Amino acid sequence: MQCQICKKAGMSGNNVSHSNRHTKTRFKANVHKQTISLNGKVQRVKICSRCLRTLHKPPRVKGKSAVS
Repeated sequence: MQCQICKKAGMSGNNVSHSNRHTKTRFKANVHKQTISLNGKVQRVKICSRCLRTLHKPPRVKGKSAVS
C-alpha cells in the first residue's frame, strides 16, 4: 500500500544473517485506513503513521520565539 498524503510506499532490501548471507526482503510502509477531515471534507484515506502524527500537531505560530 501507499500513503495518499506523502506517497510513501514499500522498498526492498536484504536480510543479512550472522554468516553474512543476503536474502531479499520487503520493507512495507506503516499505512492505515483512517477517516480524516481534508480540506473541510471528511474522507477515508490510506495514510502512513508519520503523516497521521503530523496532522495532529498544532500549527506553528510565526513571529513568536520558543524561549521567553
